[in-house]
Amino acid sequence: MRVHVVQGEHYVTDHPEAVLTTLLGSCVAACIRDPVAGLGGMNHFLLPGGRSQGADREAQRYGVHAMELLVNALLSSGARRDRLEAKLFGGARLIDGLTDIGSQNAEFAIRFLAAEGIRHVGGSLRGEHGRKVQFWPVSGRARQSLMERESAQVFDVERRIRPVAPAEVGTVELF
Repeated sequence: MRVHVVQGEHYVTDHPEAVLTTLLGSCVAACIRDPVAGLGGMNHFLLPGGRSQGADREAQRYGVHAMELLVNALLSSGARRDRLEAKLFGGARLIDGLTDIGSQNAEFAIRFLAAEGIRHVGGSLRGEHGRKVQFWPVSGRARQSLMERESAQVFDVERRIRPVAPAEVGTVELF
């Protein structure tokens, strides 16, 4: 059983053959499990925090909301907070010259785990490449593949389409 988790989503399962997958750039995915209960899950978030923390679709892009949804889903499925362990992936810096949202996402996820008393047992954060992540929630096994060529080609095309020109005094560039 394969489930792909996209931005703003989370998924929890105790199916022994389940594998959760996602693709990450600056986003972060938390893979959290309870090894005794034999269940786990994954989320995928775009931004570390935000003003809107309601249950609407917009709030689901934010790490605070995504982490709370995942942890609460695990607890309501039989996990115990004191047994939770997490692996974090993503948080890459894909485009130079823009705010390093990937690093902010990574820092947020690490701080969240520490504040919630959830053990951070591994993963791969930051860097300059996107990732393909697979997580087997029952066993806790995780695998990532760096997307070196794909990432570079996608962002090279984007740079050619919208070249960065020096700003003139008094002008604002909107993108």
